[in-house]
Amino acid sequence: MDGSNPIHPPRAALQTYARLGGLLYLVIIVIGLLGETFIRGTLVVGGDPAATVRRIQASEWLWRLGVAGQIVLLVCAVALTWIFYVLLRPVSKNLSLLLVLFAITSLAVESVSALQLQAMLDTLAMAKYLKPEDLHQLHTLAYLTVVSHAQAFGLALVFFGVEILIVGYLIRKSGFIPKSIGVLMQVAGACYLINSFSMVLSPALASLLFPAILLPALVGEGAFCLWLLIRGAAPQFSLVSEASRELP
Repeated sequence: MDGSNPIHPPRAALQTYARLGGLLYLVIIVIGLLGETFIRGTLVVGGDPAATVRRIQASEWLWRLGVAGQIVLLVCAVALTWIFYVLLRPVSKNLSLLLVLFAITSLAVESVSALQLQAMLDTLAMAKYLKPEDLHQLHTLAYLTVVSHAQAFGLALVFFGVEILIVGYLIRKSGFIPKSIGVLMQVAGACYLINSFSMVLSPALASLLFPAILLPALVGEGAFCLWLLIRGAAPQFSLVSEASRELP
């Protein structure tokens, strides 16, 4: 293969794309974990709007850092989606396109959830226009924006979970990425779906499952991330024609 194929990039480019994808994935995982555990996990007090507002006002810079991090995460996720498409398109162009559609939908919903984090601060900024006795209502309204963020994020994970199921299937069929990673990614996708639907159907069950239900997702995505960083597009990867390789 001389790299002149107009459909497939040369192998050297694929190695670059794969390692860039691994780096982007690592950034996404780190930002996601820090945002949920270190920032929102420490500042948001479940069921207590007043305590939540006090903590956020005391560490407003940290909350703003979390919002900025969420924006960086979304930008990285768009680029990673493109890399997934480039790497997995030789396996099945149709399924690769489908995963892109689910990814775009997920990122659009997640962008709305990020706006809710900023809306929390915008709501609190209205305090100077209210009387002291009205602050309780303002705190409740601000807290509801955080709840709205969680709900929108849960919806985004439904589409993301389906995307990851497709990615896992394509990995299993690829022949150049270990099938075990594909299985782990599909388990991750299933866990995301279980978590999100349990939030809608049975919040009590969701509370019992979280955060343990997302640990397999961390393992699966972490494994794929490390494989991309360390191995890239494996040397045995051969860019054969889609006519002879592509799945139905």
